[in-house]
Amino acid sequence: MKFYRRLYVGPSIRNVNKIKWKLLTGRGQLGIYLISLSRTSDQLDIFHCALLKQKYFDKKALQVVGIAEGREEAIFLVQQMLQDT
Repeated sequence: MKFYRRLYVGPSIRNVNKIKWKLLTGRGQLGIYLISLSRTSDQLDIFHCALLKQKYFDKKALQVVGIAEGREEAIFLVQQMLQDT
């Protein structure tokens, strides 16, 4: 899993480094959503961090560009990304 250098973080996220560490070590977290680059097209994926527990998910190829608490906040971050570009 790779994190974008200029990671977009939701306003309700307090300790980003702690969340990153928990994601890398496989710890469970409630309410944390990730925004990543899609592997199939030029879009972004929004998903709950619990999906990382599935064997199907390839964590090594995952490129995270945003972390949010809740789906609504994740959608807000995607809108902010679009405005920045």
